[in-house]
Amino acid sequence: MGRAYAGVLGSLGMGVAFARGAILGGGIEATATTAVVAMLALALVGLVVGQIAEATVDEAVRQRLQNKIEEHEAREA
Repeated sequence: MGRAYAGVLGSLGMGVAFARGAILGGGIEATATTAVVAMLALALVGLVVGQIAEATVDEAVRQRLQNKIEEHEAREA
C-alpha cells in the first residue's frame, strides 16, 4: 500500500509543480528541479502514510479475526 501511495502522491506533486511552472511562466530548468523535489518529497510522505495505513488495516483485521476465534471457542467450550 505504501508504494502505491508513494506513486500516486509523487506523480501528483510532479504534475502540480509542472502546472505551476507553466502557469507562472517559469524556466524549464527551475520548473523541472522543483517538480523532481516535489515528486520526491510527496513520494516519501506517501510511502510513510501508506505503510501506516497498511499496518492499521492489518491490525484491525487481525483483531477482528482474533475476536471471532475467541467467540467460536467460547461457544464450543
